[in-house]
Amino acid sequence: MMKLGFAKRMSYIKASEIREILKVTEHEEVISFAGGLPAPELFPINEIDEVNRIVLREAGTKALQYTTTEGCPPLREWIAARMNERLGTAFDKDNILITHGSQQGLDLSGKVFLDEGDIVLCESPTYLAAISAFKAYGCNFIEIPTDEEGMDMGALEEVLSSTPNIKLIYVIPTFQNPTGKTWSLERRRKLAEVSSKYSVAVIEDNPYGELRFEGEHLPSVKSFDTDGNILCTGSFSKIFCPGFRIGWIAGDKDIIRKYVLVKQGTDLQCNTIAQMTIAEYLKRYDIDKHIGRIVEVYKKRRDVALRCIELYFPANIKFTHPEGGLFTWIELPEGIPAREILESCLERKIAFVPGGSFFPNGNRENTFRINYSNMPEERIEKGLKVIGEVVKEYIARLQ
Repeated sequence: MMKLGFAKRMSYIKASEIREILKVTEHEEVISFAGGLPAPELFPINEIDEVNRIVLREAGTKALQYTTTEGCPPLREWIAARMNERLGTAFDKDNILITHGSQQGLDLSGKVFLDEGDIVLCESPTYLAAISAFKAYGCNFIEIPTDEEGMDMGALEEVLSSTPNIKLIYVIPTFQNPTGKTWSLERRRKLAEVSSKYSVAVIEDNPYGELRFEGEHLPSVKSFDTDGNILCTGSFSKIFCPGFRIGWIAGDKDIIRKYVLVKQGTDLQCNTIAQMTIAEYLKRYDIDKHIGRIVEVYKKRRDVALRCIELYFPANIKFTHPEGGLFTWIELPEGIPAREILESCLERKIAFVPGGSFFPNGNRENTFRINYSNMPEERIEKGLKVIGEVVKEYIARLQ
């Protein structure tokens, strides 16, 4: 059999560690803290059923037909207005491109901006699936240190002033994945200034921003943008339901037109009926009331998770206290590999994601991410108690 010639990018692409772990967690007996899965009991199934019938009855031929690449105009208008209200932007529908989840926005960003050998700057750690999306285009990563206020702006400027071929800065300023941290207002403003000074594009990923449990809503990095260098992604996956796979990327109209061109070569458009169903739901129902129910449940689960970590884990571990979102981040003592902890936990039917995969250049194997949105409180406590016991047993064997 002849050996096929694959694209060089196939050597960059690896299976998502989260996706591989999720295969294990499909068994109901497994307590999973692995994926960023919303709570399925909060999906508005009855309302979607009603709205879907209305859409098919009143506009079925349109809903089942192709639509424009840009997406359903009423939905884009709603997104623009929502971002202007919540994030301090100044968009209209032509600033918005509908995508298959915010993940497609990341992939299209790679197509628009990255050539082989270009450099992406990111937080350390950063979102695993963003690493995968950008790496497919042959880029390299430089990780910028972060603290409790976000990316270290001094370190960022030092890299920008001394490194050629930097094309993108990728950040998640609100309830960051995987750490759950939120950037300060000053860091957001400073990133926009730095982006302007060095003429580098910024992708501001914001899939979790609506899920705030405490503290004040903060304006987006984009709201401080004077040059049009900053693009924002968003999604209905966490505030509505992920199965529709409807998200968006927003930015300067000239840049969005370039995204439209590459999307046309990828999938032509997103699912028409899904877009129209969401738009009709937003017209007929109170999305803020729905988000309020989500926030109430997730806050309770976050509180249980943090209490259990304090109660069952060794005192010398560190963990974040997220003000919202879906994740907390745990740092074990040096020399304690989270992957080995995971192996022992999987034997006891408990799953989480080791932290090493969130560092694009590989390190910090003593970290892991916990998702608290998907499991009921009693399973959260049961699972975290087991993880704490496994960590204590591992440390005891080393002493």
